[in-house]
Amino acid sequence: MQKSHKVSTMSISSHRIATIPTLLISMFATFASIYVAGRLWQDAQNRVYLIKQLDRITGQGQSAISVDDTLKIIACREQHKKLAALEMELAAARQEGFSSNRLIESETNGTYSKTRPLVVIGILTGFGGRKNRDAIRKAWMGSGAALQKMEDGKGIIARFVIGRSANRGDNLDKDIDHENRLTNDFLILDDHVETEEGLSKKAKLFFAHAADKWDAEFYAKVNDDVYINIDALGATLATHLDKPRLYMGCMKSGEVFSEPNQKWYEPEWWKFGDKQSYFRHASGEMYAISRALAKFISINRSMLRAYAHDDVSAGSWFIGLDVKHVDDAKFCCSSWSTGAICAGV
Repeated sequence: MQKSHKVSTMSISSHRIATIPTLLISMFATFASIYVAGRLWQDAQNRVYLIKQLDRITGQGQSAISVDDTLKIIACREQHKKLAALEMELAAARQEGFSSNRLIESETNGTYSKTRPLVVIGILTGFGGRKNRDAIRKAWMGSGAALQKMEDGKGIIARFVIGRSANRGDNLDKDIDHENRLTNDFLILDDHVETEEGLSKKAKLFFAHAADKWDAEFYAKVNDDVYINIDALGATLATHLDKPRLYMGCMKSGEVFSEPNQKWYEPEWWKFGDKQSYFRHASGEMYAISRALAKFISINRSMLRAYAHDDVSAGSWFIGLDVKHVDDAKFCCSSWSTGAICAGV
């Protein structure tokens, strides 16, 4: 009797154990069915929505194509939208790089309504040019609050441009750093070593770094022995905002000197042809270029050739481009006259 009871108990236990997996399987199957049904319902709803959208777009009462074809059409439309957006971005980039779409209007009081600076002036100077720099600060550039007022009111930024000493960190560098802490009016080219032969590279690096640092309409290079009529410069540049690729100055040409003992000797004279005459270029005392050309220099700085003289070098950078050359006598700094922009001292 006891043996029969034990067998019965074991049978019940076995039945219970066998029932548990069955319940789990049933529950899993139920959940899976609900999930699949939900996804099918969702997919069906999406298809209905797509068909309705296509009907609405085509204006027909019923869809004449399959849902798969509809999905392909919608995907193509999305690709078309992306392509159109990319084309708009490309057009905007071309516009930004090669045209000036922001105007700066001259007011009667000599100030400017601006969305970007009118011009960044780079005054190329050297370690021994402290007296010239002080004279420029007193004459037309100003310092401190006066310099800031010129930037805010006239949209004209002026900085002395200088490189580093061949003996990096020596007293020459320290003196410039000290002066800059007092005046805060330098653009120091850490990647340029100051040498008399390096003026062309220095001018190139000024345009490149200035274009990277300031988004201005124009960029002007000037020597540290030249005085500028700021109002005349601003008024002149403001009349050329419609020229996106502008190269403006006192244009000249002249003999290429091939003898080493000559003052303006050009080591690569042979590149300028048998007649040995320079192409037309702006005098190096002062000239201005538009934003697009400054950006061109910034992008291609490593490939642009620097000749012996910075004015010839600048002219060579633009000779193969679609650039508007403007010969303006007001940029001839040899003498000061009414309406002149600059004068050498």
